[in-house]
Amino acid sequence: MFLVILSYKKTIEHIEKALSDHILFLDKYYENKKFIVSGRRNPRVGGVILVNSNSTDEVMSIIQEDPFNQNDLVDYEIIEFIPTKFDERFSEFLI
Repeated sequence: MFLVILSYKKTIEHIEKALSDHILFLDKYYENKKFIVSGRRNPRVGGVILVNSNSTDEVMSIIQEDPFNQNDLVDYEIIEFIPTKFDERFSEFLI
């Protein structure tokens, strides 16, 4: 499982222009059961995506499709972790 932390490199105005395409990107990977949860950071300096994968290469490939990445709007921090303790309701997300 991966936590992907996005940090904006450009102004909110630039982010807003690409937001609808970014949402379509998110929708695609929710439909593919790869994204579990995503949202804006507070304060609004970026975002967070929880990715259901066991492959760094797969996560990197997914990120290449993000319009925020394609337009050089964000930096990504990718943190791999192995869930060892979780609420039983979360178990359906574990690969």
